[in-house]
Amino acid sequence: MANHKSSLKRIKQTAVRTERNRAYRTKMRNIIKAVVQSTSKEEAEANFKLANKELHKMVSKGILKKQTASRKVSRLALFVNKIQ
Repeated sequence: MANHKSSLKRIKQTAVRTERNRAYRTKMRNIIKAVVQSTSKEEAEANFKLANKELHKMVSKGILKKQTASRKVSRLALFVNKIQ
């Protein structure tokens, strides 16, 4: 257990950041899952549009790197385009 005041503060900050990051990661996974589990092409395209917007919003907030979001969007686009 930490003894210094600054160490205690860092522990609290880490806990807050961990919770925030977990929420963002869960949101990102749910967005991607919505695209993958779409039943029709129209639904998949609508979900893809939302996923694209949300992933790039995470880039502007500093949660994801630009290349990571682009890679995820690209893979989702390939998936949506393969749907008949």
